[in-house]
Amino acid sequence: YQFGERKILIQSLTHTSYGHENSVQDNERLEFLGDAILDVIVSDLLLETFPEAPEGQLTKMRAGLVNEQALFALTKQLNLGQFIRLGKGEALTKGDEKPSILSSTFEAIIAAIYLDGGFHAVYGVVRALFA
Repeated sequence: YQFGERKILIQSLTHTSYGHENSVQDNERLEFLGDAILDVIVSDLLLETFPEAPEGQLTKMRAGLVNEQALFALTKQLNLGQFIRLGKGEALTKGDEKPSILSSTFEAIIAAIYLDGGFHAVYGVVRALFA
């Protein structure tokens, strides 16, 4: 995905620690939105892929795909850690390798794509990443 608005991408890559140290917006609100967007899109993809599966099974499958460990593994494949803006303390403690920070940043990027390009754009990205 190519961002039209670079500012939203930068915000999505800005950890709280960096935001506090530099008085800039961090990615926490985007993370909140991205989490919800991922749930909706992955749910839709599961319904499409498994049309006969019962709700309980779909819920378990979604939980297996959209959780900190699964998102962390995906972020490692994407080498996302190198792009996260961290505060000095988080940088010293290798925050760019922490599952919670990486998975949260991924969710923030999903929200940034949604805000920048709309639902159709983010749906395509999530479909490609979770295929």
